[in-house]
This record gives sequence, structure tokens and C-alpha cells, in this order.
Amino acid sequence: MRCLVTGGAGFIGTALANRLAEAGHHVRALDDLSAGDPSALHPEVVFTRGDVRDRPKLWTLLQKVDCVFHLAARVSVPESILYPREYNDVNVGGTVALTEAIRDAGVERVVLASSATVYGPQPSQPVNESAWPHPQAPYAVSKLAAEHYIFSLGELYSITTVALRIFNAYGPEQRVPPVHAPVIPHFVRNILSGASVVIHGSGRQTRDFVHIDDVVDALIAASEARDAHGKVINVGSGEETSLDDLVALLGELTGKRPDVIRNPQQGGGLPRLVADLDQARGVLGYFPHVPLREGLVEMIEEARVALRARRL
Repeated sequence: MRCLVTGGAGFIGTALANRLAEAGHHVRALDDLSAGDPSALHPEVVFTRGDVRDRPKLWTLLQKVDCVFHLAARVSVPESILYPREYNDVNVGGTVALTEAIRDAGVERVVLASSATVYGPQPSQPVNESAWPHPQAPYAVSKLAAEHYIFSLGELYSITTVALRIFNAYGPEQRVPPVHAPVIPHFVRNILSGASVVIHGSGRQTRDFVHIDDVVDALIAASEARDAHGKVINVGSGEETSLDDLVALLGELTGKRPDVIRNPQQGGGLPRLVADLDQARGVLGYFPHVPLREGLVEMIEEARVALRARRL
């Protein structure tokens, strides 16, 4: 398979591009490097720096491509509240520009990396794909709009389209930005370094943490599945974990006592969110195989190595 991974130097994009290259596929990766780092890409991945809205560049990269994995996006929920126009420009405008270019280049399939944030608060859990979305931030709105665009344009242009709503992905090589860091690598780093862990809200709010290997499995399955066209599919672990339980487990695995600071005055986001995986199992043959405990051990060991290197 010849494929293009947009956002190919990001956390999920790098893991996906590397897995595809290791399996012998021809992989092109596009990233504007606003948050990505191409240094971890497999040597066989052909990397191009550029914007997903750049139609001439897309035209060049899409020649003879069989499938596009569209991961390029701005991804911070808090940042999207400050800069909604930029999130709309990149996440929605980029999806439209890419789909137009896919049409013109004759690419047959596109897999969109969407987000579980589109669900917002839901009356019942686990949440399945038939639930009515209640996006509560511009990032979530932009992802929902991107879904509608690829499906509507896909029908008009005869492109096979599928959108994966990815829950809280984590794993090795996940970067920790100075602000709005993903919860697991942020907590791991702080606990190991002796810094405090701040929990906003009650700490009883739950999330579905899914390992990067499982996310990549689902993305690749979506590029091959016969019955995935026009479908939205959840990608998670199917396991519900509260932030309090996550901190307790990290304390057990690190052998340290986390210094927890609670901030009940600031909302902790959705009270519950966990994926119903029935459709993922039926359409993609997707069965997550990395338990949270195992994934956290891997993250802790990686963080320990990084901390030791910093002290040398």
C-alpha cells in the first residue's frame, strides 16, 4: 500500500507511519512541525514539511497514493477556546482542502482521526456511535465538522471514508508540552520527579485510556476493512478509569507517594467517558490488547531513562 499520513510527525502519526514502514508499505508523511518532531520517524518514511491546506503540495504528495490517514490537526481543547478561528482554519479548512486534493488525485480511501471529545456529556456510558454529539469546545466542534465534511464530500466524490473517534491515547514517545499536557505522561513525569500532581474537580471523573499500539491497530484496520465506508467508529480500551485511581496506580507502580493537590473549584471536564467497542469489533476486528497497568509500566520506564539522562 502507498499511503500519506498527514500530521505524520505527531505522537499518533509517528507511531502509525513507523508501523506502516516496518510492514513494508510506502509511506509519505506531511507535518507543519508546529507540534511534531520528525526525528523519530523510520528511515523509510518520506517526510515533507508543509501545511495540510497547501493544495499544490498535497497534489504532489498524493500521486499514486492508495490511502490517506488524516491526522493533521490542532489538538488542545483549552487552546481551542482561546483560538477558535485557528482551530477552524486548520482542522476544518485543512480537511476540506485535503479532501478536494484527494478527489483530484484519484485517491480511493481516507481515514480520519477524529476525537471522542465530540460526544461531550452523555446520559449513559459506555458511549456508542449512535449517541447524539454535544461538543463543548471549539476543538470538538472542529472534529465533528471534519467528520461531516469527509463523509459528505466522500459521497459526492466517490471516496471511501471512515472516521475513528479516538479516546485518550497514551504511550511511549508522547511529548509533554509546557502547557495543556496529556494527563498520563504529565502525571508520570511529575510523580517521578517529586513534583505535585494537580487534580481539577473531584478526581472521580473517568476516562478511557487507550495505548498507542491499539490506536495504530485500529487505524490500519480502517484502511483495509471492507465494510467501514461512511462509518464513525470508537477507538478506546473499553475500560473506565478515574483520575484518582490513575494516580493511585502510578503511585503503586513507581513506588512513590504522589503529592496530590486538589482544585475542586475548577471543573475537571466530563464526569464520565468510556468507549463502547461493539462496532470497532464488528467492523474492524479491533480488540485492544495493552492493559493500562502494562502501558503505564512502559511509560514509567521511559520517563525514568529520560530523567536519568537529564541529570547526567
